[in-house]
Amino acid sequence: MKRVAQTIRLRPERREEYLELHSAVWPGVEAALHRANIRNYSIFLHGDVLFAYFEYHGEDFEADIATIEADPETQEWWKLTDPCQQPWPDRGTGDQWSDIPEIWHLTEPGTE
Repeated sequence: MKRVAQTIRLRPERREEYLELHSAVWPGVEAALHRANIRNYSIFLHGDVLFAYFEYHGEDFEADIATIEADPETQEWWKLTDPCQQPWPDRGTGDQWSDIPEIWHLTEPGTE
């Protein structure tokens, strides 16, 4: 299992719109995430900073992410959510969200 954390800023003037969209995420968008082996996906908000966390349970992360990117309903969803977000300057080429490297993880006793 791969843990992924990401961050992006929320445009203050689009805050209510973004929160409203996420109060009822489209079932097709959620289904695309499940098909791509994404589990335990959460988005948190602190001030105007969004933090996302999810777990990937598949075998080919890049291929599974590509299926999400190719999903027509997800593409329509992003047309609504992307304008609400303001990427960090260091986000990398073509990425909306910035990946955050994991530096520590509490493991269960005896699983080291």
